[in-house]
Amino acid sequence: MLKKRENIMEIKENLGKQIVETAYLTKENTKRYRPILRFFYEQYEKMNFMLYKEDVYDALKGKMYFEDYTLEQCDSDLSMLKEWKNLSAIQDTSTAYTLEEFKNKKYRYQITDFTVEIEKLVIKLENLHIEGASLEPTLIERIKEQILEIEKLTNKNETVINGWWENLNADFKRLNDNYQGYIKSFYNIKMEEIAQSSQFIVRKNDLVIYLREFIKSLQDNSYVIESVLTNLSLKLEEEIINKVSLAQSKVVRIDKLDQEVSYEEIVTRNKSKWNNLKRWFIGDINKDSEIVNINEKTSEIIRKITRVANQIAEAKGSVNSRKAEYKKIAEMFCKTKTLQEAHKLSSLVFGITDTRHMKGNFERKTDNINSSILQEEQVSINVKPRIREYREKQERNAIVDKSLDKKEKMLIYLKKQEKLARTLEKYIVNEKIEFEKLPENIEVEIRKILLKWVSRANQNKYNQTKAEDGRTVTLHYPKDNKKCKLRCVDGTLLMPAFILEIK
Repeated sequence: MLKKRENIMEIKENLGKQIVETAYLTKENTKRYRPILRFFYEQYEKMNFMLYKEDVYDALKGKMYFEDYTLEQCDSDLSMLKEWKNLSAIQDTSTAYTLEEFKNKKYRYQITDFTVEIEKLVIKLENLHIEGASLEPTLIERIKEQILEIEKLTNKNETVINGWWENLNADFKRLNDNYQGYIKSFYNIKMEEIAQSSQFIVRKNDLVIYLREFIKSLQDNSYVIESVLTNLSLKLEEEIINKVSLAQSKVVRIDKLDQEVSYEEIVTRNKSKWNNLKRWFIGDINKDSEIVNINEKTSEIIRKITRVANQIAEAKGSVNSRKAEYKKIAEMFCKTKTLQEAHKLSSLVFGITDTRHMKGNFERKTDNINSSILQEEQVSINVKPRIREYREKQERNAIVDKSLDKKEKMLIYLKKQEKLARTLEKYIVNEKIEFEKLPENIEVEIRKILLKWVSRANQNKYNQTKAEDGRTVTLHYPKDNKKCKLRCVDGTLLMPAFILEIK
């Protein structure tokens, strides 16, 4: 049984501290601070760590935002960045030959490690629209192979198991990030604008094939992963997590020498990662697995792309047919000899201009079809304005409490589902439902449930699916293609004599 998800987040003291190192991104002179630190970061990448203020001034003067830049302003900017802990400064006394030069304190500046990480993040954010995201079927295949190796890890040492653990979590994180990024990119774009491009129709089929291949790979591999994770013993899970935590506790990081991380904290963090991975593929009582969401989202993308492509094709076909009509009408006008003939043709083709045709169930005083409109009696029609802002006046009514009605409908629905479940249990004999042994007058709802199980299991290469109550349903095909008749209240269905094994 899946346990209820626990909230294990703790608020530590350092979460309440301000990060002054990010101040240069939002201050008034950020258009100067950011280029300065970007220059320091680029030099850091080239292994040029220590810079004089003259180096910064010579590199930036005359460029955008630095047209009237002075050495004094540069010195002031570097001092401010030092105050925000983006730069560290060391006094250079090697070139001080007089007491006055020593008092002036000529500094060499270096970008701090914290700022290096901030610049890396900023560069990544700047390139988000360029990198994009993709769906890689190989990731889910690798995760499947790693999950299948769990049984072989019992006799391995901590180092080997920790390497397997790191690879599994890296691939899982990448799969989740790519899936989330791909879906987010689809909902952020404007499909109507992309549909106007000439490459949309050409690349549409490639995209649909790409998504369908990903769904197929996901389904083929996710069922294997789900089966292994479901049948995995808690003892083996704890053994693997303990060995991984033991290996991680032995790692000594130079930048964390002043911090103490308890073994229990490492175990808790690894258990949380493992439970998140299981929920992603299996789900829990309160939420479906992420596999179900991926199938729904990718199918929705395919439907939307196909619908837009069909609309474009229909529009182009309509334009082509109208084009031929206009050409024919133009030829007819060219053949007219006088302006009067052209007017007559225009009245037939386009009708009378600036007219409105009113349709309605009007009462006439005469049945004469030759009666003129001038001889008819006047009719008053209320015409509504054709503007978006127009709204008819609505009567204000009090909000009615319908909670009792909702509760009654819910009770009726639950009773109906319980009745269906009881009826379905009658047909299960020795954990099997044999279609050829089913009685007559099968209810419509029962028939729909059984055929849904057959359809879903038939799409799986293991011929398995899940029932609504979580039980596994396995589809067995009849020998020699044997047929049977499923007699329902609304008709008789001739079908293979399938056997559904329910566990």
